[in-house]
Amino acid sequence: MSEEINKPEEMNNTSSESKWYVVHTYSGYENKVKANIEKTVENRGMQHLIHQVSVPLQDVVEIKDGQKKTVQRKVFPGYVLLKMIMTDETWYVVRNTRGVTSFVGPGSKPVPLTDAEVYAMGIGGEIENIDVAIGDSVRVASGPFANSVGVIQEINTNKKTVVVSLSIFGRETPVELDFAQIDKIS
Repeated sequence: MSEEINKPEEMNNTSSESKWYVVHTYSGYENKVKANIEKTVENRGMQHLIHQVSVPLQDVVEIKDGQKKTVQRKVFPGYVLLKMIMTDETWYVVRNTRGVTSFVGPGSKPVPLTDAEVYAMGIGGEIENIDVAIGDSVRVASGPFANSVGVIQEINTNKKTVVVSLSIFGRETPVELDFAQIDKIS
């Protein structure tokens, strides 16, 4: 069975702005694919075209035999994210990396992630740190719960959100809010 390779027509015009793309890999090969692409980029001097290769990880707390243990798990198993400028050369290098099955997109045509998708995944942007910790009291600055006061239960720096326990109709209710929606109470 022969595989037809579809390259996007717009690859010939080299955009000066890099975008995030997703490639599908064999399961369990994500880190190998990342290492192979980074090595190829270095060997071919393509740092100006392929800027970042990422396998997003998250910390997960597992409880085994009564012991808490924090382990890192892949957020998107079977996928690798690349920040790159799409050209014929970069497409060829990535697509022909051992372990890569295809770019994500219709008919294997690479489709860049939108800014909203990149933001929602917590990749690509600068890491935003806020001056709050779990257990701190905060006031909701905007949204349907504006002026409510609650206690932070969780902080997710990747998604730039916090889970705040608010008293709604006399019950403590966890509510997920963006960093911009809260103000720390001193």
